[in-house]
Amino acid sequence: MSNQAPNEARVIPLRPATAPVPVTGPAARPAAPVADAPQRPRPVLAPRQTPPAPRHREPLWRDLVGDVLRRERLAQERTLKDVADAARISMPYLSELERGRKEASSEVLAAAARALGLGLTDLLSLAQGELTRLAEVRPARHRTPSASRHDGMCLAA
Repeated sequence: MSNQAPNEARVIPLRPATAPVPVTGPAARPAAPVADAPQRPRPVLAPRQTPPAPRHREPLWRDLVGDVLRRERLAQERTLKDVADAARISMPYLSELERGRKEASSEVLAAAARALGLGLTDLLSLAQGELTRLAEVRPARHRTPSASRHDGMCLAA
């Protein structure tokens, strides 16, 4: 059995204590090293270096698509409930899409676009236009002459 009281939890430390507890008595003598035991070198860890924080955060695709969905819905003076019902998605989910909290599947994006009277290509084109506009406001820092030039972002389906 154990020396523990029946209603007490036993704590097993996962890491050794930072300072060893002094031991007295016969166990206080250091053990002689075993001659056959190989000594493993301790790894030398480099100090952690955090990468510098970027000055400007790159826009996320879900934020851009959400902005377009909200802008189109408000331009049509429609409610979240109206568009969500027409798209057959839940109102909280549509709200999360508009706020850029969720990554929507292409089927959900197509349904939301149809509910707003748009096609999926229209929705993605508007989001791509927003991305291009933001890229013009903040010029790229590391452009190379060998990079291919496009009037906007190339999207592949």
